[in-house]
Parts: sequence; C-alpha cells; structure tokens
Amino acid sequence: MYDFICEIKEHNEITSDYRVLKLYAGEIAEQARPGQFVHIRIPGLESASLRRPFSIFNAQDGLLWILYKSVGRGTERMKSLVMGDELQVIGPLGNGFPLRQNVMPLLAAGGYGVAPLYFLATRLANRGTLVVGGRSAEDILVTDLFRDLGWKVVVATVDGSLGVKGLVTEPLLDELENNTAAGAVCELFACGPDGMLRAVGELARSHDCKAWLSLDKHLVCGVGACLACVQKLRRSDGSTWMGRVCSDGPIFEANEIVW
Repeated sequence: MYDFICEIKEHNEITSDYRVLKLYAGEIAEQARPGQFVHIRIPGLESASLRRPFSIFNAQDGLLWILYKSVGRGTERMKSLVMGDELQVIGPLGNGFPLRQNVMPLLAAGGYGVAPLYFLATRLANRGTLVVGGRSAEDILVTDLFRDLGWKVVVATVDGSLGVKGLVTEPLLDELENNTAAGAVCELFACGPDGMLRAVGELARSHDCKAWLSLDKHLVCGVGACLACVQKLRRSDGSTWMGRVCSDGPIFEANEIVW
C-alpha cells in the first residue's frame, strides 16, 4: 500500500454523468491488481476528513485509471479537476480477483460496476463474454474497450433502449448455459448492486461453478479499522464470521457470502 500525491494526466467525459481520470501513480499503478481499489482525498473538501473509494479501472505504464459517476458532493467536485491538478491517493487496497487459468470467464457488470471488470479483462489469459446491464442506454459504458480486447459483449437495459430488454442475469444465464453445453468450464466475475450479485451467485451455484463477486459496500477507511463495511461470511466448514469488505475483500467467492 502506498500514499502518494498523484498528478492528473487526463480527465475525459464519457457522458454527462460519467468521467475517466488518468493519474500518474507510479508504484500504485505497478502494484495494482484487478478488483482492488484506491482511496482519494478530494481537493476543495478539506472539511470532509474521509477519502472516497474508487475501483481501479485500469493500470498501465505508471497511469491509474478511475471511472466515476457524479453522485454526490465529492464526485461533483471531481468534475472540475483539470490536467496538472494533484490528488492524494492511497492504494492499492483490497484483495483483487483471482486470475484464473483454463476457464471460460463470464463477466457481469451493473452500470459503472464495469470498471474493475475492464481491468480484469486486460489481465485474463482467456477471452470470454461481458454481460453488462443498466437502467438505460446512458448507463452502458466502455463496451468498445472490451471489444477491442477481443471480448464478446452482450448488453441488457431495463427500459430496452439498448440491447435486450431486462436484467443482466437473463443474458448471463444464456451465456452460461451455451458455454457449458459446449464443454467449457465457466467461472463468473461480477461487480454491481447487491441484488445483482446475489442473483449471479445463485446462477453459479445452480450450474456448479464459481462466482467471484465484488461487494458494493461503503468503504470508509479502506484499511479495516472503522468496521463500517462488515459483512457476514461463511467458512468452508459452514461456520460464519464477520469480515471487513475493505481488507478481507472486496472480492469474495459467492459461497462465502451470507446475504
């Protein structure tokens, strides 16, 4: 884990709500693994002592990419940042996704839950399918980047404005069954709201495969000290314990999570 002052190299708008920051982050970028996150102190909000957590969208050539949505005071302030501004960043934090070999990876993203899955897609040996969902077409992000890597992309929107109409789990089930019928050993990797993650885990269990889930909790301190992100978890022997999502996760295999 490192604590650095990082210079903004690029700040690009994707839509009116979504943006990508690229920071020169040196050792943070070099050490980062897919599924990990960083904590950023937002300049101009000195009265707010807490940093904001962000999944790592990508890390390469010393640059750290952050995909974010403007949802509150902190991210709204971030919209005004420009090239050359500096941010205090702590990371990389958390455990990250396992980089599984010899499996067919199926990625499931809800909205900007696509961010850590893109980083994962750049590091996995096998190319599989990304199934991404959102309320409308405006919530479907960066699918072209996955296609450029050679991934199949399937889109689902609740209002039917892009791709198939419905929830992300419906086309995910189709992909899982088609790949399993073809003899592939599938594993699921997902990031999104809790309801989606729970459904993905149930799909995995019903098809006797693993699902690696990135839990969406409020990661206040990021290092396991404040206990604001406690989650009930299950050990392999069936006993339960209270884990900290920020330090014991945020990635868990679906069978570990007690919803």
